[in-house]
Formats: sequence, C-alpha cells, structure tokens
Amino acid sequence: MSKMRYSRRALLKGGAAALAASALPAPMIWAQEIKDITLRQFGTGVSNLNDVALKVKEDLGFTLEMTALDSDAVTQRAATQPDSFDIADIEYWICKKVWPTGNLQAMDTSKIKNYDKIVGIFKSGKLTPESVIAQGTAPHSVGFVEGPGSTTFSASETGWMTLIPTIYNADTLGIRPDLIGRPISSWTELLNPEFKGKASILDISSIGIMDMAMVCEAMGEIQYADKGNMTKEEIDKTIGIFTEAKKNGQFRAFWKTFDESVNLMASGEVVIQSMWSPAITAVKSRGIPCVYQPLKEGYRSWGGGIGLSAGLSGMALDAAYEYINWYLSGWVGGYLMRQGYYSAVPETSKEFMSADEWGYWFEGKPATGDITSPTGDKLAGAGDLRDGGSFYDRMGHVACWNAVMDENQYMVRKWNEFIAA
Repeated sequence: MSKMRYSRRALLKGGAAALAASALPAPMIWAQEIKDITLRQFGTGVSNLNDVALKVKEDLGFTLEMTALDSDAVTQRAATQPDSFDIADIEYWICKKVWPTGNLQAMDTSKIKNYDKIVGIFKSGKLTPESVIAQGTAPHSVGFVEGPGSTTFSASETGWMTLIPTIYNADTLGIRPDLIGRPISSWTELLNPEFKGKASILDISSIGIMDMAMVCEAMGEIQYADKGNMTKEEIDKTIGIFTEAKKNGQFRAFWKTFDESVNLMASGEVVIQSMWSPAITAVKSRGIPCVYQPLKEGYRSWGGGIGLSAGLSGMALDAAYEYINWYLSGWVGGYLMRQGYYSAVPETSKEFMSADEWGYWFEGKPATGDITSPTGDKLAGAGDLRDGGSFYDRMGHVACWNAVMDENQYMVRKWNEFIAA
C-alpha cells in the first residue's frame, strides 16, 4: 500500500507521462492499459458464449469479442484470414489443416499456470497409464511442435503447444426414448429401417464421416485399419452404404448447426441422430425426453482449445495468456461442465460446482437434488444418473477422435456427392 501511495504522490507532483510510467507499479499500469485492449475470438457456438465474454470483462478488465461459426467456416477463416482474429477457439482436427499455414503461433507452456493439471489425453494421449490411444486425430498428436516457428507436429511434449486445451467430450447418438420405446445399444440403429425418415446425421464432413464409420464397423460391413485415416476404397464403401440408405429415405435431414439439431429432435421429426451434448441439454430443458445414448462400440470424441494468431504480440499477447490462464482456473470449466462437456483441468472446475453437480456430471453419481443448466433450466432430478456415467467411464471408452485424413480432399468430394445424391 505504501508503494501505491507513493505512486499517486509522484504522479500528482510530476505530471509527466514518463514519471507516471516509472512510478506506477506494473500491476497498476496493467490494470489501466488493459481496459483498452480488445481481443477478437472466433470458433463454434459450443464455447463462444456471451456469458464467458461478460465474465472476462468483469474479472480481467479487457474486452473479448466473440464470433460463432460452424466448423467448416471456422476452418476456412483460420486458414485464410489471419488478420481477422487474435484468438482461434478451434478443434484439434482443424489444427491439422490450419497449423501448416503459419497463421498461429506456438505457445510456451511455462506460461500456463495449470499446465501440470491438464488431463493426460492432451499430453500423452492417455487418460490413464493403461489407456489405449483411440483412432483418428488424437489431440496430443497435433498438440505440440518443436518450438516457435515450427510447422511440424511433435509426437511428445516439447514445452510448445499448438492449442491450449479447454473443452472436450465423448459424443454419441441422441435419441427420443419416448418415441422409440425400446433400448438402443448400438451405432447400427442409425440405419435401422425402423427409423426410416426419422434419422439424421450432421453435414460436417470431417465429423460425419466418423459417425458413418462407427455405424459401418458396428454393422460388420467394414473393418478399418484406422477409421480416422481411411483409404479411398474404405471411403467409397462407407459413403456408398449411407448413400443407399439415403436413397431409401432413411434420413429426415442433414444438419450443420446446433439449433438445427435441437429443433429436429424437439419437434419429434427425428428420433435418432448425431448430436452434441448441449443440444441434448437444450432439448431436455424444454421438458422433452432426450438421451445421449451410450453405445457398446464406444464414443466418437473431440477436443478443442485456444490458439493464438501469429500476429499477436506485446500487451495484447500478454492479455491473451492472462485469458488462457483465467480460462483454466475453473469458472469456465464449471460453466461448460454444467452443459455436459469436460474441462481440460477438471480439478479447478470442481471449485465452481456444488458437490451434487460434481458428483452428477463428473463422478457419475445419482443426483441428490435438481441439476440445472448454466441458465437455470432443470436437467435432472434427485436419483437421476448422467447418460454414460462418470468421466472415466465415458472418456475411457472413446473409439475414435474427429479426424483429418490423408485422403481428406477425396473424402470431402465423396461426402458432397452423398449430400447431393
């Protein structure tokens, strides 16, 4: 406090900017100047949330401008418009497309306060020492580079990350149990003629192809060496099976956005489809039965993180690191976990959740009271269990990660033919 009083006296006596700068302690200068900083962030609607931007302003003082786009638009912007953003909130499979452009800068993990607490999935690829690394573009495989300026990925930790991980989940099929009326236990059900005209799959090629692969393998039609890196022949056969189903009227629609998936399911037009966790939450918050159905073949998983523009420097870069450290400190993690996602640093999120919330969302325990969304909508009541159980039950049964294949261009062309068929 004595230093702060001295600073104010010096400032009043001297009046000169130079004196002000020399007299004010660094934190005070930071607090004054950071208010003028605006960081432009873009990503999908999954994590580009107004509540987060408001909390950043409240806790850190600077402005975070968020733009929500679909996954394909996110990829295009990160790869082709490097001057349009400061922060790219992107998924790891997108990183595989974007990193070689040089539009993002490697991040120094020594500046990340909770780096040691980040779950192993993002560092070694293993949730536990005994875990088998799933197929596809596993986050750790594109998570590190050798150093600043490197455009090639490292197979192990280097101290330089492409993205600082923030959010991830184990995805599966969403169902309307009230309209189906029987147990669902396999990915094969997506193509069951019983649901003709009432099924849906998402129209994002790099993700949709993985759902297709889970179905085809579960049907016994194809045994992939790596679902996340198919041969042209495997792509042809996979797309062919779904094209035939499409021509037979299996699908009601193909969705690209969160809202589309919610509306399809809430209306009852669709009873089984590719879904994301908060979309299930949104349907349930309307009082409509909806389940994120665990399936015996496992989950298709994804992970996202924060990347920094290569052009970010100076105080803006300092503010970005401050933002990342704040992001991993728990408030955002708790917010996201109440929607069914997971935080890259779960233990800090626990501090911002009630014991009942933590037990329900993370530990797979029965709720002891009402479980609500971040906006206060009731999602579950006393005695209810989370679909799929605990964090380790769900993330421990990941069969594949969203991926970018060596034959990506060929796959996208065949996917577009499928959508147009």
